[in-house]
This record gives sequence, C-alpha cells and structure tokens, in this order.
Amino acid sequence: MSATMQDVAKLAGVSVKTVSNVVNGYPYIRETTKEKVLAAIAELDYQMNVQARSLRSGKTGMIGLAVPELSLPYFAELADTVIEYAESVGLTVLIEQTGSNREREREALHGFRRNLTDGLIFSPLALGPDDVDLFKVNYPLVLLGERVFNAQVDHVTMHNVEGARAATAHLIAQGCKRIAVVGAHEGEVVGSAQLRTEGYLQALKDHGIEADPALIREAGLWHRSTGAQALFDLIEDGIEFDGIFALNDAMALGVLYALQTSGKRIPKDVKVIGFDDVEEGQYSFPTLSSVSPGRQQIASTAVNLLKERIDNPSQNIAPRRVLADYSISARESTR
Repeated sequence: MSATMQDVAKLAGVSVKTVSNVVNGYPYIRETTKEKVLAAIAELDYQMNVQARSLRSGKTGMIGLAVPELSLPYFAELADTVIEYAESVGLTVLIEQTGSNREREREALHGFRRNLTDGLIFSPLALGPDDVDLFKVNYPLVLLGERVFNAQVDHVTMHNVEGARAATAHLIAQGCKRIAVVGAHEGEVVGSAQLRTEGYLQALKDHGIEADPALIREAGLWHRSTGAQALFDLIEDGIEFDGIFALNDAMALGVLYALQTSGKRIPKDVKVIGFDDVEEGQYSFPTLSSVSPGRQQIASTAVNLLKERIDNPSQNIAPRRVLADYSISARESTR
C-alpha cells in the first residue's frame, strides 16, 4: 500500500500538520525538522495526492512555465532556474514548449493544462500586441519577454536596449569601428531583435560612428546555424568588419565557428560579444563575452509575483512590471 502522510509523520516523529507544512512549502519550519520530514518522505517513497490536496485547498501546488524552445540555451537555463527557485518556495513546475507556434501559445494560455496548475509564467514569441485580449485570463499570469507590453498582467523583462547599447560600447572600447550586428529582424516593431538593434544603433551614435546598413544582418530564428550562416554571408559579400554583436549567445557561438572556419583570429582580427550569458559560452573557444541579462532575478521575481497572486486571490493587486539588472561579462572573445 502507498505511504500516507500519517506514516511520514510517525517515522519523522512529528505531527501530521508539520508534514503538511513541509510538503506545502511553509517557510517557518526549523531546518532540522524539515530534513527529518524529507528523509522520511524519501524512505517511504511518499507520493502526495494532488487531487485531494486540490479539493481541500483549491490549489494544486503546481505552476506552468511555457517557453518557445528548450533547445535554445537561454530558455533551457531559464527553465532550470525557475524550477530550482519554485521548489525552494514549495511549488512544482510543469514545463510546456510552444515552438514559437501561435496555436500552441494560445493553447498554453487557454488549454486543459491550466486546470492542473495554479498559475502560469509565459514567454510568448508568436503572439503580439494585437492579441492582448487573449491575456485576459482568470488565473495568475506572469509574462516574460518583449512581445506583449500592454496586457494587464505582471510582466518581468530585461534591459534589452540598454544591454545591447552596453555590448556595442564594449566592442567600441576595445577598438572596434566596423561592428556588425547578427540577428536583426527587418520590419519587427516589438521584440528582442528590434530592441537590441535599437541599442546597437544608439551606441554607434553615442560614439560618433555612422551606421552602415550592410553591417546589419538578418538571421531568422536565433540558432547557432543561423548565426554561422549570417557570418558566412557577411564574409562572402566582402563587407569589412572588426567586431560582431550577436543578438543572442546561440548565434554568437555559431559566429565563433564561422569565423574560425574562415581563418579569422578571435579577438585579434574580430571581437565577438553575445547576449544572454549562457553557461556554454564560458567553455567555448575562445570563451564568449556576453550581456548577462539577470536570469536569476528574472526567474525568482516571476515565481514570487505569481506565488503572491496564488496565495492572495482576493487581493486587487495592480499589474507590475519589473526590469532585471544587467551586466557585461567580458571574456576572451573581446579581450
């Protein structure tokens, strides 16, 4: 037979209420008591009855996290950070991958999985400002990213313009005068590509460098392959450059590959900086300079905002917008 909460309490030498507090993430528990309860849970392989818990409390203890692609390092690391922080406050995370597909993003907002969770952290790419009515939901919702700014929900994002401006200024400070940007999306009105390209252009203007349209390179989806292809195209077009700002680290890693394949020395011939500061960049060759967008802060803030609304459903809390702090992580690719 499956172990019960009473069995856990008996083995740990505590009350059933204490076991319940540990399972539900109640914060004011002695660490020694918590360790005894967790050890008993592990020994008995206790599985919480989520349906019973939901009937009693009206909550499942689970939240959703919907992201475009877990194959992209930034979203994989973001999901890992959200899971780790959510566990520390007693929440379990249900991951959903939308593939930047419009219908799958609609499904993430209004599909059956919302009955399994108490709230959702959502990073849309296919939905945009014209879809604001889709974000009128009856459950706690926190938005990430730059696609939708006018929805009346909590929103956690990053300093895209300022971070891109700082990245470009970093290349200029290292002596670069012909800086290409990789990952632009022509015609984009709202989104990371438009905001980061804007920051790049501002930095050039700040330093009296005239922008050259030939140095602004398109790259559809932000993958290693598109970054590499954009760089190969830049070289084939005969455009002179001594610096590359890739709008995310996945493309920057592709750029490193393309430069080395083409016989370019990094950073002597070309300096490279990315955006996202993913762990992979710390082990590339050379190691990759990048904008650190505050991933830990983004994850913890999103979980905290969501949990506050889950715990206080009757409170009329006005929508909040939080911008995470950023910094430049300078490594071998720009030194």
